[in-house]
Amino acid sequence: MSSIDPAILSRAQSWLDGNVDAETKVSIKKLIAENPTELVDSFYQDLEFGTGGLRGLMGVGTNRMNVYTVGMATQGLANYLLQCFPGQVIKVAITHDSRINNTLFAKTTADVLTANGIQVLYFREMRPTPMLSFAVRYFGCKSGVMITASHNPKEYNGYKAYWEDGAQVVAPHDTNIIKEVQKITSFDQVNWNKDDSLIHYIESNFDQIYLDKVRELSLSKSEIEAQKSMPIVFSPIHGASGKMVPAALKTFGFDNVHVVKEQIEPDGTFPTVIYPNPEEAEALTLSIELGKKVGAELVLACDPDGDRYAAVVPNEKGEFELLNGNQTGTLLTYYLLSKWKESGKLNGKQFMVNTIVTTELINEIAAGFGVKCFNVLTGFKNIAAIIRDLEGKEKFIGGGEESYGYLVGDFVRDKDGVSACAMVAEVVAYYKTKGKNVFQVLAEIYSQFGFYKESLISVTKKGKDGAEQIQKLMADFRTNPPKEMNGSEVVKIIDVKNSTVTHVKTGQVEKLDMDKSNVMQFYLADGSKISARPSGTEPKIKYYFSVHAPIADPKEYRKVEAELVEKLDGLRAYFS
Repeated sequence: MSSIDPAILSRAQSWLDGNVDAETKVSIKKLIAENPTELVDSFYQDLEFGTGGLRGLMGVGTNRMNVYTVGMATQGLANYLLQCFPGQVIKVAITHDSRINNTLFAKTTADVLTANGIQVLYFREMRPTPMLSFAVRYFGCKSGVMITASHNPKEYNGYKAYWEDGAQVVAPHDTNIIKEVQKITSFDQVNWNKDDSLIHYIESNFDQIYLDKVRELSLSKSEIEAQKSMPIVFSPIHGASGKMVPAALKTFGFDNVHVVKEQIEPDGTFPTVIYPNPEEAEALTLSIELGKKVGAELVLACDPDGDRYAAVVPNEKGEFELLNGNQTGTLLTYYLLSKWKESGKLNGKQFMVNTIVTTELINEIAAGFGVKCFNVLTGFKNIAAIIRDLEGKEKFIGGGEESYGYLVGDFVRDKDGVSACAMVAEVVAYYKTKGKNVFQVLAEIYSQFGFYKESLISVTKKGKDGAEQIQKLMADFRTNPPKEMNGSEVVKIIDVKNSTVTHVKTGQVEKLDMDKSNVMQFYLADGSKISARPSGTEPKIKYYFSVHAPIADPKEYRKVEAELVEKLDGLRAYFS
């Protein structure tokens, strides 16, 4: 015990002396006696309530997800809501996905809100994130809370806060909520005196209200009718979308949907995968096996809270190939704009939204159709903010981000894996009636707008030391930026945190008109782009790589792709 920082011991002792349950006290004593390293990580700081809410490892301590940190965060949220809406009836919608302790954390959130006189609309059963977003607006709530850690490993949980527009909180509410949460320095400041009379349940009949809105997104009903028996496989990966995605596909008209039975039951231990992340091919192993068995034209999967989706389709050799988020985003964007143009609905008052780390091909496609495309920081709340700002003035068609998130229409204000799955199925069916597979369509898009290929490296560090290493890495990028990468000269550097665009050869510096964020982007002479972005919720840094080339003949698609993959491999090696 003597080697443990006295400040850490003092923080731990305050919990031992405080009004916490006996099991928590036993766990803290065990950490002190047997695992001082874990004790430090558990107590060296308060679990940060960031602009997206909370996310962290579950366990005891100030830096972990537990009923006390959830209660403190909720008290801060309640205090802010009471400040913003004095004298008004305040309602907050709450649901959760399948993660361990999700019911406990959701109920804790509800209890603290009702203790503060705030009404809670509590989903009777777990439901995906997009339904929480929709419910906030539909029921006239002032806020919403989704208990989820998205696609993180099973040891994690989280708490996403939404505002009255159905989107995750943005400025000024995000920073104001953070300030209120930071004022709650002890769980003794939390009002735990719940009032169950203020809890009202959202029943399963709300599912159909949401599905009716999803059905309105369909643009090719006759083509779906022609392909309604197209075999489709779906997996919720043990998450909250197991009912809603099959229901959405049925609503669109698809009647040959096969759900992966080993992954249909909600289970926060995610027993059949290493990570419950549809971005990882390993998580789709069972889905692809079933796809082969039933001769699927499309394999779909969602992450545990159902906001992200993945699509796998047979390629020209009949082998199943995972589309990345940039490819599905490209397909959806091109399809939506083509159908809107075909129906004569493009009149200059429509727009798309893209994030700065997502493929620039989406911007090129939008420009080709004469449609505005806004570029925003990573995070769907930034896409939702544009939708809100233009509401009633211009029409949002669609938008997304490379991390397997897309939104069609604006009745949801977060990425929606449920409706995205249905829309991707529609895209496959539509082009199938034209005698084309997905890769033929992509090749035609590339030959028209340019061939863009992207890749990603995610580097995770651990604990306090890991977080400090990543901070130093970003600081080094700013003070001593690389002059070349992968044999190509750096010609432009964008520093989003410092709002600067630097043209390296001339030294000219321009002001960047964008919200600040800890992101660096490097543009190379050969047209490559590298973006570096630390995670806001864990010690992790992501490197996004983008390369592109013209392609004259769609039949040259795979040849040009191989050349771009070689260039991407060089960039990945540089940062590995």
